[in-house]
Amino acid sequence: MKLKLYTLLFITLLYPKFLFANTQYFKEGIKLYNKNKFEQAKFKFEQDIVFNPKNEMSYLYLSKIFKNLNIKNLEEQNLKTVILLNPKNEEAIYFLAKLKLDESDYKKSKELNNRLSKLCNKYCDKSKKLKIEIENLSKK
Repeated sequence: MKLKLYTLLFITLLYPKFLFANTQYFKEGIKLYNKNKFEQAKFKFEQDIVFNPKNEMSYLYLSKIFKNLNIKNLEEQNLKTVILLNPKNEEAIYFLAKLKLDESDYKKSKELNNRLSKLCNKYCDKSKKLKIEIENLSKK
């Protein structure tokens, strides 16, 4: 009985520290990302995901890191994860549509851009420009 009580007390005391660590990993990742220290930032975002697997923003920043490192398959994988976690994340939809356009997948890019234009809150202008870009490139 005493052991259970000590265990419960130990967990209760440590739990706030884990919560604090969770937010710290993400914040540290942002700072490192802004300094273009992509490998270190990547590690911090991955640590954040271990503690909070539903943090769409960590996946979004990982996709941005992989974009900067020119690792397209991991960029796409992380963007898809963001959209899976939050189907209304305009930024992820926009960047995935751009990625598909770069890969000459005009159909998928157009489909994603149509989805983006229906949500249209922050990325309305970018969506309109992307639509023109898709139309121009798909005609070639």
